[in-house]
Amino acid sequence: MNFIQRMFAATLMAVVAASVQADTFVFTAIPDQDETRLQQRFGKVADYLSKELGVEVKYIPVKSYAAAITAFRNNQVQLAWFGGLSGVQARRLVPGSEALAQGKEDQFFKTYLIAHHSANVDAAKSLADIADQLKGKTFTFGSKGSTSGRLMPEFYLREQFKAAPADVFSRVGFSGDHSRTIAQVQSGAWQLGAVNYSVWDTQLAEGKIDTDKVKVIWTTPTYPDYQWTVRGDVDQRFGNGFKDRIRKALLGMSDKELLASFPRESFVPASNQDYAPIKDTAKAIGLID
Repeated sequence: MNFIQRMFAATLMAVVAASVQADTFVFTAIPDQDETRLQQRFGKVADYLSKELGVEVKYIPVKSYAAAITAFRNNQVQLAWFGGLSGVQARRLVPGSEALAQGKEDQFFKTYLIAHHSANVDAAKSLADIADQLKGKTFTFGSKGSTSGRLMPEFYLREQFKAAPADVFSRVGFSGDHSRTIAQVQSGAWQLGAVNYSVWDTQLAEGKIDTDKVKVIWTTPTYPDYQWTVRGDVDQRFGNGFKDRIRKALLGMSDKELLASFPRESFVPASNQDYAPIKDTAKAIGLID
C-alpha cells in the first residue's frame, strides 16, 4: 500500500470512528452514592435504553456533581440523572434542555438530619424544638452541589438560625455523597449530618446502619428533587422525535428490579417549571445568581 492509499485508509477509519461515536447516545448521573452501586444501576439502564431507542447507549461515570454538569454542557453526554439543583444548573447552561421524567417519589422528596448518639440530640418534629441542642456541634453536608444533601437542609437551617451554618456549628464539612455522610456520622467523625432520605431508608433496610450509634432527628418538608434531563439538540443529532422516544422509554420503565435499584416505584412526567422552587431556593442562599 503506497502513501496515498495509507492516508486514504487512515482518513476513512477516522470518519467511520467519528460516525460510530456520533451514533452512540451517552448519559451520566450525579455521583450521590458509591461508584459500585451506581455502575450496577446505570449499566442496567443503558441496556434498557439501548433496546428501547434502537441505538447504542453508554453510561459514563463522573467523579463529582460539577463534572456531571460540565459533561452535559460540553455535549459529552446527552442525558443525565440530576438532582434538583444540578438539573437547574445544567439547564441554565444548555438552552433548550428539558426535564423529561422524575421518580414518583421525587415529587415529594425530603432530607433527614441525622445525629451520632454522642451528640445527645433528641428527635423532633420541629427544627425549632432542637435548635439549641444543635448549636456548637460539628455538621457535615453531602456534596456541595446536592439538593438533598446541601441546598434544602442549608435553607432550613438558615431559616431557623438566621445565620450561615458556619456561624451555627463549630465545624462544617462536605462528605461528598450520602453514603459517606451516613458512614461518617455513624463513626462519630461528625456529630450531625444531612442525608437523602431514600439512601438512608435503603441502607437501613439493608442492615448497614447501626441505630444505636446514629439516628434521624428531623425531617424537612418535601420538595422536588431528582430528574432525567436531556439536551435540547438530541433530535438534530439522532433524528426527529428522538427526545419524545427517550421520554417514552423513561416513563415506560416498568422492570421492578431496575426500578428498585434507584429505588423508585415508577417514573412520571417532569417539566422545567417543576423545579422553580429549587431555583428560587438556590438564589435565596446564594448558590446561583
